[in-house]
Amino acid sequence: MPSSGDTFLQQQNARSDEESYKAIFASSGLRKSHLVFPVFVSNSPCLIKSMPGIAMTPIRRISQYVQSIADSGISSIIIFGIPKSRDPIGSSAFDRKGIVQNAIREIKSSFGNTMSITTDVCICQYNLTGHCGIVSNGGRVDNDATLKVLAKIAASHAEAGADVVAPSAMMDGQVYAVKRELHSRRLDASVLSFSAKHASSLYTPFRSAAFAKITTRLDKSSYQVSYSNSRLALREIETDINEGADMVMIKPALTYLDLVRMVKNRFNYPVAVQNVSGEYAIVKAAAMQGWINEDEWKVHSIASIKRAGADKIISYFVLDVAKYI
Repeated sequence: MPSSGDTFLQQQNARSDEESYKAIFASSGLRKSHLVFPVFVSNSPCLIKSMPGIAMTPIRRISQYVQSIADSGISSIIIFGIPKSRDPIGSSAFDRKGIVQNAIREIKSSFGNTMSITTDVCICQYNLTGHCGIVSNGGRVDNDATLKVLAKIAASHAEAGADVVAPSAMMDGQVYAVKRELHSRRLDASVLSFSAKHASSLYTPFRSAAFAKITTRLDKSSYQVSYSNSRLALREIETDINEGADMVMIKPALTYLDLVRMVKNRFNYPVAVQNVSGEYAIVKAAAMQGWINEDEWKVHSIASIKRAGADKIISYFVLDVAKYI
């Protein structure tokens, strides 16, 4: 049993760490307004085993869950939907009564404009293959057919009340297709484009939740960006800017911070970065083994993303680090 002296030292050390973390965020210029928390919406509650501490939230509990986010001082979320059923083209993704659309309406009914809602615009969770595009009979992803579906999804989200729609499929022309559809329907949601979404195994924990029934390995390298090709990533970003994206996205985060700085230097444009599920799981797993200081790594990770130049940071660590800001 620890002595009173040991307890006092532990308390002192904890206070010292807390002050250090606050100083790190202050020096990096991080504010709570820069942070976006990911929310999984499903038909039933479920813990995600590969992402300790993260769960899927059913519609009936979504307002209560979002209240806990607001209580942390966070005013921005991004919603990922996990549907009950799937079909070849992911039609439930643009259903006006779909899971994301219902979640948006429920949250907006409870919080109005005090909670900004971004939505993931993709079909990978909604179709039978797990690919981000419609797969033709020849086994290839049909870019142009997918654009039509992405535009319908984005419009349905905006009609439900989404503030920002975020096409994440990495289809050529996705920003133009979404902007044109929003304009034709006189919808004013902003567009955050997943412009440099790299092919990576760091999405695996997310996929284990989103594609639980898909057992084959998903190879998305034909439309996602290669780790080694920064020039292609920059071209993808420049194209999305020219197509009218209000903000561009780079993901994963920690192995692409050089690219964040390149984009800020070259384009001086708003940049979001997603600290993805695999990055979250790595820190959690190492901390559970006692190999690292979890809070230190959370803080250092988020601070490094902000220091690189990110204007918005999407991270599963958001609620954990909010207390230090």
